[in-house]
Amino acid sequence: MSNPATSENTHQGPLSGITVIDLSRILAGPYCTMMLAELGARVIKVETPGRGDDARHYGPFVNGKSAYFQSVNRGKESIALNLKDDADREIFGKLLQTADVIVENFRPGAMEKLGFGWADLHVKFPKLIYAAASGFGHSGPEMYRPAYDMVVQGMGGIMSVTGHPGTPPTRIGMSIGDIGSGLYATIGIQAALFHRQLTGESSKVDIGMLDCQVALLENAVQRYFTSGTAPGPLGARHPSITPFEAYRTEDGYIIISAGNDSLFVKLAQALGQGEWATDPRYATNDLRNRNVEAMKDEMEAILQASTTEHWISVLDEYGVPCGPINNVGQAADHPQTLARNMIVSVDDPVTGPMRVVGNPVKISGFADPTTRAPSPNLDQDREAIIRRLD
Repeated sequence: MSNPATSENTHQGPLSGITVIDLSRILAGPYCTMMLAELGARVIKVETPGRGDDARHYGPFVNGKSAYFQSVNRGKESIALNLKDDADREIFGKLLQTADVIVENFRPGAMEKLGFGWADLHVKFPKLIYAAASGFGHSGPEMYRPAYDMVVQGMGGIMSVTGHPGTPPTRIGMSIGDIGSGLYATIGIQAALFHRQLTGESSKVDIGMLDCQVALLENAVQRYFTSGTAPGPLGARHPSITPFEAYRTEDGYIIISAGNDSLFVKLAQALGQGEWATDPRYATNDLRNRNVEAMKDEMEAILQASTTEHWISVLDEYGVPCGPINNVGQAADHPQTLARNMIVSVDDPVTGPMRVVGNPVKISGFADPTTRAPSPNLDQDREAIIRRLD
């Protein structure tokens, strides 16, 4: 039922004044609209009556409320509408009259069946930007196939270069299929808003999760184009730069990234091996790539004599990029993470105070508050939204 309280986003940003109608669910679309809210937009989440977004039913739960849902839906408003019901369709139409952007992540054709596809809405609301994020986009032979993050991670080639040689397929440890498409959708929407500002014309932003995975392959796909051979997994090693991977120390591992020859000279000096700089096996990055295993063996023979913390201190003095391998808790509680306000709090009446990840986009002239409005209960903002429409 409705709640007198409202979760309307009051956070100011460069998108303040922009209203987004969010028909998306689970992760890809909601991550996009969360980022738009972080940048100041008002986001009205339109959900299925009774059940709402599937993510409401994904754990972990705090006092019965999904922390998963909270993480990507904070600061939004919720209204439950059945888009097959005439009365709810009328409300939805009024929402669209006030909106700048609509975001959906249904399978292609679903919105057209409801009469709310791009072609229909563009005629009725010529200033409305329409953004669709689907598994395979709105064209091509596989456009109608369903997809989740795991499906496009597999199809998009990313899993083939993840993990160690000879091991089973390994999913990237976060939902890069969903997050990648959510970020590309955010970019596309902002570009469309800028285009509308210049020309008065609205656009359709068509995002395919598989497209985004292929785009994220970066130099892996270039290595295939140049060699004709598809690259495989290399563990923690960079395919084109040496030394650039995780190395064993006395008590764990250290990441060392000597990205050019001058950094390699500093690394050699830091490890007490200045002669490496002129060694015919290691003098250039190309030579080091050819002798990567010998390079690693020699480095680890030295590094295993002391701790990760010790070597970070030494390498920092020489200006060599390096770092530990933190677990999630260590990364979240790291002083640099905290100093950048990357962990903020949500004071939710159901869960109580909850920590969530902040906004990595820092823009001068706009505050980066330490708190966020909570995610809404299903249909929580119905009365306030309809009152505002009227």
